[in-house]
Amino acid sequence: MSRFSELGNALYSGEKSVDFIGRRKIWYAIAALVVALSVILPVARGGFQLGIEFRGGSEFRVAAVAEMGDQLARDTVHAVLPSVEPIISTVGENDLRIQTTKLEDVQAEQIRTSLAKAYGVESNSVSSSFIGPSWGQEITGKAITGLLWFIGLAAVLMALYFRTIKMSAAAVLALIHDLVVTAGIYGALGFEVTPAAVIGFLTILGYSLYDTVVVFDKIRENTFEVEFSETATFAERVNLAINQTLVRSINTSVVAVLPVAAILFIGSVFLGAGTLKDISLALFIGILVGTYSTIFIAAPFYSHLREGEPLYKDSAAKVLAKR
Repeated sequence: MSRFSELGNALYSGEKSVDFIGRRKIWYAIAALVVALSVILPVARGGFQLGIEFRGGSEFRVAAVAEMGDQLARDTVHAVLPSVEPIISTVGENDLRIQTTKLEDVQAEQIRTSLAKAYGVESNSVSSSFIGPSWGQEITGKAITGLLWFIGLAAVLMALYFRTIKMSAAAVLALIHDLVVTAGIYGALGFEVTPAAVIGFLTILGYSLYDTVVVFDKIRENTFEVEFSETATFAERVNLAINQTLVRSINTSVVAVLPVAAILFIGSVFLGAGTLKDISLALFIGILVGTYSTIFIAAPFYSHLREGEPLYKDSAAKVLAKR
């Protein structure tokens, strides 16, 4: 039997235990700091780096020239319009994508022909297009609407399933934490926010909620009629449930992160920037954050909400008095 399996058995039986509940003030402080940084750092960088779908602009693609570097494209754009600072990236295997602010038709054509001349390719090898911000705004509006519906329905269903609104409140708090921190990391590191990234943000909510439900189900099992227990308090039973599901949560996260990391690597190294990279990056960050929030925020916060109830408070006092 491996050491990890032995540790899992010891945690499940209660032979070994990590005091998640007793140290919750530490977890709260860390979470508050991370959330604060998730808000402050993107603002300090000047806000999120929005993709062209959100801000609108002109886009040019030069086929099969990425190995020649992007400085030539930057110099070409500056030669036509010195005040325009392009955003350049590799798309697919060897295509170069150049994005600028919205240009007039004449200016766009000048840059297109100049890029063809600079890279020594046929004119039809350079495509140009204008992307308006309205499409991205529409997607954002629908995403926010979907997010609100998801959180609302998840809160109602969890309250009905677990028969307590306090579990629902703890789960929703963890979901909001996951969204804020994931978005904050995106903004702090300067990753481009695209519609694909927004889809990734919404996707991680399902994983985070699933992990939370599994832990909460064990908590409900452990705390059933705990008010009649003479050996353990409500908080201790919740802590046991977290320890019992700890190894499972870690294993599930590893299994989920590995293929996402592989997709992220393939999308970044072999396929270049694009939808695959954007979605996998959001999922990679979100899965890690979601695992952390379930163990260190959702479960301890739920225990915090219930411990003060007279039923559990009196029961805990009796248990502690006998020790």
